[in-house]
Amino acid sequence: MDRTRPLTLLLAGVLAAGGLVALTPVAQAADTELARNGGFESGLDGWSCTAGSGAAVATPVHGGTKALQATPAGSDNAKCSQTVTVKPNSTYALSGWVRGSYVYLGASGTGTTDVSAWTQSAPDWQRLATTFTTGASTTSVTIYTHGWYGTGAYLADDLSLLGPGGDPVQIPATPAGLTAGSATSSSITLSWPAVSGATSYKLYRDGVLVATVTGTSYTATGLAASTSYSFQVSAANSAGESAKSTAVTGTTTSGGGGNPGGSLPAHALVGYLHASFANGSGYTRMADVPDSWDVINLAFGEPTSVTSGDIRFSLCPATECPNVESPADFKTAIKAKQAAGKKVLISIGGQNGQVQLSTTAARDTFVSSVSKIIDEYGLDGLDIDFEGHSLSLQTGDTDFRNPTSPVIVNLISAVKTLKAKYGAKFVLTMAPETFFVQLGYQYYGSGPWGGQDPRAGAYLPVIHALRDDLTLLHVQDYNSGSIMGLDNQYHSMGGADFHIAMTDMLLTGFPVAGNTARVFPALRPDQVAIGLPASTQAGNGHTTPAEVNKALNCLTRKTDCGTYQTHGTWPALRGLMTWSINWDRYNQWEFSRNFDAYNWS
Repeated sequence: MDRTRPLTLLLAGVLAAGGLVALTPVAQAADTELARNGGFESGLDGWSCTAGSGAAVATPVHGGTKALQATPAGSDNAKCSQTVTVKPNSTYALSGWVRGSYVYLGASGTGTTDVSAWTQSAPDWQRLATTFTTGASTTSVTIYTHGWYGTGAYLADDLSLLGPGGDPVQIPATPAGLTAGSATSSSITLSWPAVSGATSYKLYRDGVLVATVTGTSYTATGLAASTSYSFQVSAANSAGESAKSTAVTGTTTSGGGGNPGGSLPAHALVGYLHASFANGSGYTRMADVPDSWDVINLAFGEPTSVTSGDIRFSLCPATECPNVESPADFKTAIKAKQAAGKKVLISIGGQNGQVQLSTTAARDTFVSSVSKIIDEYGLDGLDIDFEGHSLSLQTGDTDFRNPTSPVIVNLISAVKTLKAKYGAKFVLTMAPETFFVQLGYQYYGSGPWGGQDPRAGAYLPVIHALRDDLTLLHVQDYNSGSIMGLDNQYHSMGGADFHIAMTDMLLTGFPVAGNTARVFPALRPDQVAIGLPASTQAGNGHTTPAEVNKALNCLTRKTDCGTYQTHGTWPALRGLMTWSINWDRYNQWEFSRNFDAYNWS
């Protein structure tokens, strides 16, 4: 619709008709309606709503036959947005009609000052409006509307952005120079030069689309050993997708270099045994742990103080755990488990065991004290379960490949020393919370609540530096709230989609917030297990066996997938981790029985 200031023209005509001299208005370019489908008559065409929160409804509407209804849920504010092409150094008028509580209308990426208008309460349709001027090099802006966390649904209709139309967006050129780089028995790394105007790239393996990325590199994972694959890449933006590049061939190695710590079954079950403390789950003796469990993590080795690096472990006192075995029986049971092919590790940290290796002295003490525990009990390795404020970034930590924070640098050094001491059979596992890993996709060293939080993504440098020594990473997919996946949608705990999205990030790789050119590389599927609570009492985010099986089906054979679309299929996914063996026993072994019954083939 062309809206060319009719009031100005009408006034000029009246003055001329009355015999008066009319001032000629300054010529201005006609404003153009730039918002696509602002009345939602074509559903959500042109709009993207977070967490699947939006829908076109027939009533109530402000104009036409449809309006937007979006519902915030959990940590999602039901933001619906679209990117619009604009001209630099130009003024635009944004407006729309809304209903509901705490409804916002705004524009971001303006190149000057981003703007928004909002209403605290609009029981009936209320108009919101604002203006902005683009920057000298701005060619696109994002317009949006959203509600507020925990409030009810809001409505929006007849959204409009008026101003000079930008130059038409052109489909980007076909990428040139695609190369297949380093390969393992299950992965191949690909890279290509950036293409002007591209906002994303699509990767094809043997002619099938397998991934869409924003950077200029990608690691194809879940591949078969000693196998050749053909890859192509295309460039895309809002105008469409380029032709595919010339195909390149990459070949995986014959294997033998993976699986640090070795000798785990193809699909393993990992559990934590409450050996040093009592809680409502009751004490479980080492000898009574069922054969279902392939890796048993002793919880916990804890520090004598936060910064000492001195780790101690002892069995639960008899006053708290009346059925605790003697240290001698405990050690004998460990040897029996190992003779049956099981791995027993000391887990350091936990909820109450905060460890900060802020000095080299603390690092060295950590190495010597952990070695003493491993030697005394004849253990197979180490599980790092640092939580709370044990790991944090510091100013200047913008590249996960080159950390500067002492607590991170010293931890990496300490673990490498332990690995060197015990050799190739040393089993190394990690159990970070999603806050420390996947949240690095959105916030690397900056908190999601507006201020700086140096813990967000702080495990990424540790995982990256130790990936060649890492036997298993099992991120805690619980006690975390909703987390954004690679689809830029929030996923909530407790369902298959959450575990699919979180695991897909580890197996696909993801750009790190603050520098999207730095993509956190994918881990091998044999290095990844999904972390879950064993029962409703064990943690927030308990997942029923049926939902666990859906997640495994989707990740290993791409069936039973929900709203999240994975970037690959990984039949070599290692397995599951749970907190905890004790809570699983309390829940009549539901978790481990479901794992034993699952058909991995």
